[in-house]
Amino acid sequence: MDNLTNLTGTQIAENIKNNKLSEKEAYSFFGQRIKKNANLNAFVESYDEPLVAEGNSPLKGVPIAIKDNICIKGKRITCASKILASHTSVYDATVITKLKNAGLKIIGTTNMDEFAFGSSTENSCYGATLNPWDTERVPGGSSGGSAAAVAARLIPFALGSDTGGSIRQPACFCGVVGFKPTYGRVSRYGLIAFGSSLDQIGPITTNFTDCAHLLNIICGFDKNDSTSAPVEVNDFSKFLIDDVKGLKVGMPRQYFGKGIDEEIKNAIFEVSRILKERGATIVEIDLPHTEYAVATYYIIGSSEASSNLQRFDGIKYGLRESASNLLDIYKKTRGAGFGDESKRRIFLGTYSLSSGYYDAYYVRALKVRSLIKKDFDEAFKKADVILTPTSPTPAFKMGEKATDPLSMYLSDIYTISANLAGIPAVSFPCGFTKSNLPIGAQLIGKDFDEETLIRAGYSYQCVTDWHKRIPDLK
Repeated sequence: MDNLTNLTGTQIAENIKNNKLSEKEAYSFFGQRIKKNANLNAFVESYDEPLVAEGNSPLKGVPIAIKDNICIKGKRITCASKILASHTSVYDATVITKLKNAGLKIIGTTNMDEFAFGSSTENSCYGATLNPWDTERVPGGSSGGSAAAVAARLIPFALGSDTGGSIRQPACFCGVVGFKPTYGRVSRYGLIAFGSSLDQIGPITTNFTDCAHLLNIICGFDKNDSTSAPVEVNDFSKFLIDDVKGLKVGMPRQYFGKGIDEEIKNAIFEVSRILKERGATIVEIDLPHTEYAVATYYIIGSSEASSNLQRFDGIKYGLRESASNLLDIYKKTRGAGFGDESKRRIFLGTYSLSSGYYDAYYVRALKVRSLIKKDFDEAFKKADVILTPTSPTPAFKMGEKATDPLSMYLSDIYTISANLAGIPAVSFPCGFTKSNLPIGAQLIGKDFDEETLIRAGYSYQCVTDWHKRIPDLK
């Protein structure tokens, strides 16, 4: 079997099971493809030999890539930061254990914005990742390496993490499927934390079938994670059903106003037309506190980041700059180890949590977060799922927003609310611009109702082929 790029991960696994392809051949094929396309800078590290994986699942034997903030025992995990550049993990994250137990082959770690702070994968100590559809443009972030690798078919699928859109926005920019499960659905044990009340691990795939099978593997209660939800996990593959009859699809009017690219708006309305044609009902809904989501997110997220990153001080982990006293070690290590965006988030979060400002910023942001969650609760009284754009624009050019943090932050305006509310959401390809850049649509669901998102997305992919398009690479 010469070329595996046109096969899904599930199809590759079926070929392995039927002895038409060996696990070694599959691993070698993608390993060579990663090396041939090293210019994309999608990987931090790729492994010549797969990690030991014993077990069975519908994805057994298929290689998978892991974002560089998920711990893999015996391997470097650095969060794309100089401060952790020499750090080797001493344990497996729960999701890594589950992947190994399902027989998947971990092939390496993918590039990201440092500590997941960013929307472009330009904030990495390893340099920027390139978008395989246009290498002068960003792949999105912070899981840009995972999304670019899957889009370029360097790997059938990957794991990312999503704090404010870090799976969905790069999936949108790269034309693949990116799924953020409900908060607590997937264990965060072994995920190096950015915002502990926001972070969630999820899959990046080319299609909903692979996505459902990966969710089956990584979801479930974990006693090692105090935020893990003791909620039963259904077999998501049973919801790969080509049927949306009776489904109520809400479209929030706040997501289609000023600032959205016209081509993207038209593509989302085309998605709604297709779903309606196939039996769904389209209803207009209101999410009135949407305009406050970005400010709320960056106060809460930066505050939690400030707290979480205190541990990286040059004593226990990674980089340590020499100095004559303890305070200077802290200053020199953190000054040299953290990039500009990490320092910006730490400053913002520390300020928001400081005496005299805690009530004015952090507490107020928590109150607005409750209002945003209430908006969704009310919307889901009228709708089963919510359809929105994933991003207001297609992938922007390298460096275009690097000196304008606010403009960069606003690129996540449509994804942030789902993290604040803790609900599941998925981005999937729904078209291309005239400049041949992918367009992503987003479906948002009720708490622990990943099944309906899979059903709706799969039904859409049954009658479209956007997810089958591959960028022209080596």
